[in-house]
Amino acid sequence: MENLRKLKPIFWGTMLLLVVACTPKQSMNSDFVSGTIRLADAQEKLQVKKIEESGKILNPRTVSGGEVKYVGREDWTSGFFPGTMWYMYELTGDTLWRGYARKYTEALDSVKYLTWHHDVGFMVECSFGNGLRLGENEYRDVIVQAAKSLSSRFRPVPGIIQSWNVNRGWQSQRGWECPVIIDNMMNLELLFNATRLSGDSTFYNIAVSHANQTLKNQYRADNSCYHVVDYSLSSGEVRSRETAQGYAHESSWARGQAWGIYGFAVCYRETRDLRYLAQAKKAFEFIISHKNFPADFVPYWDFDAPGIPDEPRDASAAAIMASALYEIAGFDNYSYYKEWADKIMQSLASPAYFAETGENGGFLLMHSVGSIPHGQEIDVPLNYADYYFLEALKRKRDLENKTDFR
Repeated sequence: MENLRKLKPIFWGTMLLLVVACTPKQSMNSDFVSGTIRLADAQEKLQVKKIEESGKILNPRTVSGGEVKYVGREDWTSGFFPGTMWYMYELTGDTLWRGYARKYTEALDSVKYLTWHHDVGFMVECSFGNGLRLGENEYRDVIVQAAKSLSSRFRPVPGIIQSWNVNRGWQSQRGWECPVIIDNMMNLELLFNATRLSGDSTFYNIAVSHANQTLKNQYRADNSCYHVVDYSLSSGEVRSRETAQGYAHESSWARGQAWGIYGFAVCYRETRDLRYLAQAKKAFEFIISHKNFPADFVPYWDFDAPGIPDEPRDASAAAIMASALYEIAGFDNYSYYKEWADKIMQSLASPAYFAETGENGGFLLMHSVGSIPHGQEIDVPLNYADYYFLEALKRKRDLENKTDFR
């Protein structure tokens, strides 16, 4: 068995297709969620045990050189581990996880004042946002303050939230003036949430403006998206369309496609603007109709990477997409989108991608990619892959427990 686990995902993808074809749907749905929760519970407890034994508040992001890499509170991924704790509590009902969720969430309190990059939405909404959703009402002020911090990056002439500063780091070497990345769609949920909490429609209006400009300028005719669009601060015009983490400027970086689907699904939920739902659906159709979409439903890191089928997969992109599809299934064409999400989740939960208990640094999913152009986090576990996998699992369970989605 151990030797089989070392084979490429394509083997397990083939085996998975046979299993799915032969397994009754009812059995798959009733057993899959509970069984996956049990495996996640065992693995996450080992990861937390190691942190607790250190006597420190640590935030695991990935594995590098065989060791878990921990990050500080200002790292863009810092909200995912606390968010994972909230989802473990929600999935298991075990108050042990709620205690850990509070502890690791509240260690991020100061990021509500962060203004030097756009990812405060990821950092706060995944941690404090989930806590608030689950009854921690004292987190309200953190959400609103974080939204104010994110709103400070709104540039009224182009009508977007600037993603990165361009006065330092590798971003300063690209000649950009006001770069916006498709990932930024994920931060809009924080603004919508803050509008509900504060009654201040400024946050809502900024989110809608950003979504509209992304819809207008970030997508190609085939409904794939560019990673980066650079705007002129003086005229608002598009200066260039490029990539930072994809294979090439005109290629389709897999995680970027997933961010877009998820982000526009959220925008539809919050506004009921049918253009947003339509874009999410069209972007998904681009993926599943692409000649390089794998048989096991877990994308290569870029759909146009030259070495396919020997290029790394990105389980994080698959997990993000699955979570988005469960949400879309609640809006429209339930069976179609839920069945696609189920296929992705079955693949991610297979031995090809889901780690054995005690392995993989305590992370759930293997085979994700951070940034190949930067030579970082290639074929490793990533905390956001786990976060969106658990969110998708929770959404799957919710859908199957409610008949009004059909």
